[in-house]
Amino acid sequence: MMSHTKSLENLAKMRDAAQVLVGALEMVGAHVKPGVSTAFLDKLCHDYIVDHGCVPSCVGYEGYQHATCISVNHVVCHGIPGDKTLKDGDMLNIDVVAARDGWHADSSAMYFAGQPSIAAKRLATITQESLYLGILEVKPGAPLGNIGATIQAHAGKHGYSVVRDFCGHGIGAAMHEEPEVRHFGKRGSGDLMLPGMTFTIEPMLNAGRPDVHVLSDDWTVVTKDHSLSAQWEHTVLVTNTGFEILTLRPSEVERWDKFKAAHGR
Repeated sequence: MMSHTKSLENLAKMRDAAQVLVGALEMVGAHVKPGVSTAFLDKLCHDYIVDHGCVPSCVGYEGYQHATCISVNHVVCHGIPGDKTLKDGDMLNIDVVAARDGWHADSSAMYFAGQPSIAAKRLATITQESLYLGILEVKPGAPLGNIGATIQAHAGKHGYSVVRDFCGHGIGAAMHEEPEVRHFGKRGSGDLMLPGMTFTIEPMLNAGRPDVHVLSDDWTVVTKDHSLSAQWEHTVLVTNTGFEILTLRPSEVERWDKFKAAHGR
């Protein structure tokens, strides 16, 4: 496997893209409410990215025409923004990729329109915890399989299944590079992480079974049993001593710090 390690110059471009992407995800949350269309939310993110000097990487990717993927309720990933409006209680994932001078960063976050159900809030919380546990496994010399193993264990402990058809990925000069980062598996398996590697961790957890189905638009992925699905995503850098989350949002810093402290980091 090629290491795909990044130079300091190119990491600086990725950090710039990451900060613009983070700004878009922070901005759009205030606009998620019943009666708002996902197309409107997509336009907000698109314009924010462009206005801050970056490129919305998803536009034109394999024919895709939007800056975001917005996945509502039982949509697992790759939901296409459109005119359909959100209803009270809807849960949604907004996934954005931005690039600065050809270098990409990728992240997604969960939002609620109006008052979510207890089940939806719990699923989103456990999914975010799964992401955080996966990030805590990142360090030079550790096998990539440790990330998936800890995510799978946490999901299973709480009665959720992990989607196996989609995974995290290397990112940098291309939106998708090596390595593949699975969200399930065995500890001690997989290639070793090296300083300078950048990749996404983006677990998708289902309230029901892990099976998914791709709709006729060839993009939208839904749970086969129509159970709720949640996803959180960060772009992570492997450092000489551990990791750096390039896409950490200001609104989650306190939660992340408490979680990290509770797990001995």
